[in-house]
Amino acid sequence: MTTNVLCLCTGNSARSILAESLMNHWGQGAFRGYSAGSFPKGEVHPMALDLLNHLGMPAEGMRSKSWDEFAAPGATAMDYIFTVCDQAAGEVCPVWPGHPITAHWGLADPAAASGTRAEQALAFREAFRILESRIRYFLTFRFKELKREELQRMAAEAGKVLPS
Repeated sequence: MTTNVLCLCTGNSARSILAESLMNHWGQGAFRGYSAGSFPKGEVHPMALDLLNHLGMPAEGMRSKSWDEFAAPGATAMDYIFTVCDQAAGEVCPVWPGHPITAHWGLADPAAASGTRAEQALAFREAFRILESRIRYFLTFRFKELKREELQRMAAEAGKVLPS
């Protein structure tokens, strides 16, 4: 059985897209990543796609979409939902109803980075590195052995993991 993970942010153009790709890559079929936004931009940031393609990560079919698609009747049920928006920057993170395990994995939005193209690309790489560390840590959990409360606590802890 596949475990479904939805990564949410505001615009669904960068962070949640990177997280979706990483979950699909590292989840190796046991975990299926999805992404959406509360106020989707309508297009994936080109630097997010460039980075994923450069690193050989799954990027085909990526699109910016509303989280409403996942709340609609008949939508794929989610087991985990992680918000990756940066509350410190004053972004409004979506709140998900229902019973999936949820956690906040906030990080700065690389799409908001300013400076040269190289500086902007560095922001995307850093977001990718942070998300990759968190997802790889999350995937080490002994899911079948842990109770829901333990999984909830550990999922929240994963949102604090930083690359070493």
